[in-house]
Order: sequence, then structure tokens, then C-alpha cells
Amino acid sequence: MLLIIDRLLGRSESASESEAQPIRMAFMCVQNAGRSQIATAFAECERERRDLTERIEILTGGTQPADHVHEVVVEAMAEEEFDLSGRTPKYVDLEELKTCDYLVTMGCSIAEFNPTSFGVESREWALPNPEGEDIETVRGIRQDIEGRVRSLFDEIEGTNRSESEGEHGVVPEQ
Repeated sequence: MLLIIDRLLGRSESASESEAQPIRMAFMCVQNAGRSQIATAFAECERERRDLTERIEILTGGTQPADHVHEVVVEAMAEEEFDLSGRTPKYVDLEELKTCDYLVTMGCSIAEFNPTSFGVESREWALPNPEGEDIETVRGIRQDIEGRVRSLFDEIEGTNRSESEGEHGVVPEQ
């Protein structure tokens, strides 16, 4: 975990090495048409908001991608001013996932990939599939994912803060 924190903060043996190796996180589900697309949109927003665009790379994909993002997901995300209408679900290959630091699945396991055997930190977010659900249900899923994405970014940033700063992000007095 410390290696990831050092990379997030640009600390390594050389600056060019840290720039060449951003933290890679992947959000995936089977179809890459709902939950993983929502998570990716929120992660991209958090990355921008926290000024981490040069330090965090975000991937998304599925093992059996759908033809398009679910319409109800596009509608729910549009309510939050995210335009997912132009996104296309894509296939993610296991070799690409092996290069990630974090792998988040959305309640649909990928049995053929054991992320810990490759040093990938894995998260299983047991979330219902929004496909075929009504807009109210999808809003709840969206809200849950937004909170989980923020928590993941807090964790990535907070681990280092807790080592060098006091509680609440304040440097303790000497």
C-alpha cells in the first residue's frame, strides 16, 4: 500500500518513474453497461476534483460487454449532469487487469481472475444490476456507487495523510 501512496503523491526514486506509473484502478462488471459505467463516471469526476488526473488512470470494461449502456443508467446519470450516452461498453482483458493496483467488481465475480495472486487489491461491491430496474431503484444504486467511489479515493489519499498528519488532516504541533 505504501508504494501506491508514494506513487499517488509523486514520491519515488525518480520523478519520471512516478509519472510513468500512475495508479491504475479498474471498475468492471460482466456487461460494462451499468454499475461499472456509473462508477467510472464518478471516479473520473473525483480524480479531476482532487487534481489527480496525472496520477490515477481509470479503466472500465466487462467480460461480456453489452451493445450499449443501459438507457435507465444514461437517464439516471444525466440527472447528475453526466453524459453517458456516447459511451460504449468494452471488453476488458485479464492481462490488462493484472497491471492494475485496484480492481473493483460490481457484484459479478470473475472467477478466472484471482486479483490477489497478481498483487492487485480487489474490492467486491455487491450491487444490484440496474438493467430493467425503474429509475428510482437506479437512483439508489447510483447514490451507493457515488459514496463508495468517494470512500475509495479517501482511502487512497487518507492512508498517507494518517501516516504524516494528525487526525482531521492537521499536522500535529511539534
